[in-house]
Amino acid sequence: MRAWSVTSPGPMATGPLQPVEREPSEPGAGELLLRVRACGVCRTDLHVAEGDLPVRLPGVTPGHEIVGEVVAAGPGCLHSPGDRVGVAWLRYTCGSCPYCRRGAENLCPQAKYTGWDAHGGYAEYAIAPDAYVYDLPAGRTDVELAPLLCAGIIGYRALRRAELPPGGRLGIWGFGGSAHLTAQIALAEGAAVHVFTRSPAARRLALELGAAWAGDSFDRSPAPLDSAIVFAPAGELVPAALERLDRGGTLAIAGIHLSDVPTLNYQRHLFQERQVRSVTANTRADGQEFLRLAGRLPIKAATVSYGLSDADRALSDLAADRVNGAAVLIPER
Repeated sequence: MRAWSVTSPGPMATGPLQPVEREPSEPGAGELLLRVRACGVCRTDLHVAEGDLPVRLPGVTPGHEIVGEVVAAGPGCLHSPGDRVGVAWLRYTCGSCPYCRRGAENLCPQAKYTGWDAHGGYAEYAIAPDAYVYDLPAGRTDVELAPLLCAGIIGYRALRRAELPPGGRLGIWGFGGSAHLTAQIALAEGAAVHVFTRSPAARRLALELGAAWAGDSFDRSPAPLDSAIVFAPAGELVPAALERLDRGGTLAIAGIHLSDVPTLNYQRHLFQERQVRSVTANTRADGQEFLRLAGRLPIKAATVSYGLSDADRALSDLAADRVNGAAVLIPER
């Protein structure tokens, strides 16, 4: 099969992602062999390729927003050949640590992740543990579904971590794949959404989706915000977001990687019970809850499609902020 491998992590200009050919693996007990029908391109893939995240599996194939068709199932699987399933970031937890036992499996110290600890979806075939794949909503195409499997799930967890009150004002910093899906959930729940992004195209998309306001990353907000989410991996946005929070407001930081946060001023940024919360992966319950919600709400993913052979270009476009919405790879048949 054709696949892509992170051969030497570094800036995209150095060519860290290289095409390879290898035999598909046979599924073991509790595993599924999937034919990849579509795979979303996530900023976490960029962090893996560029070395922002430490190497877990040398030569790993990135990709953790996989829509796949089961072609073979190992012993003990609930899914069967022909099923369409989704594969997301989380692929293993121990089930016995204090975090797993209390329902916080996203914090499991033994957790493993698709496209980081194991080969992912920048390939024609992929192996996934049956217990960690998702049943997908009907009535949506593979391309529409792929971004929901990380951008959507993580954005949903970030929204819940931000504790947005009913009818409140939500600020969003960065407006890529995850943010534009999260904004639609918040809008459907009655929020007023304020978007902060340096991209004019992203600001236009935000307003088209129904945002109350869209401006540059450091513009003043029209009104104090009840909650905020920083999706961009830029630590300098954290003080800006905190300054725009109203009393008692909550900021959630959604990325797995963030550049250093500048010094905070207690009075300007934290006093009046403003708080900062990180977002770490997701639980399977988060994913199931979000996908059920996505099946009911008219959430639309703005996508840009690339052939699998153009995976390096797709990731380079993401790095240069040339993707308006979510990029999706489609294997050529």
